[in-house]
Amino acid sequence: MASELPAFLETAVLGGLLLASLVTLLAGYRVIRGPTVPDRVVGLDTIGTNIVAIAALFALQTGEGLFVTVSLVLAIIGFISTIAVARFITEGDIIE
Repeated sequence: MASELPAFLETAVLGGLLLASLVTLLAGYRVIRGPTVPDRVVGLDTIGTNIVAIAALFALQTGEGLFVTVSLVLAIIGFISTIAVARFITEGDIIE
């Protein structure tokens, strides 16, 4: 079920997909080479945010509403995991 987008919007969505993919690769480099744990956490959070953006842009490009649901679920999981890791770094324990 392909979505019929205007040419300009199709180009903008494709550019957004490419840009989000490039930033995801750069964040992956930060996760691998990050000198500290907070650097790696920020890199993983950036990757999660970019995956949500990629899923939403792909939903716009294809016209499939399922990818919007996937992006919302990934955003919730990313938020909860960021809170858990931040709490672990600051307090050393997630659940008291």
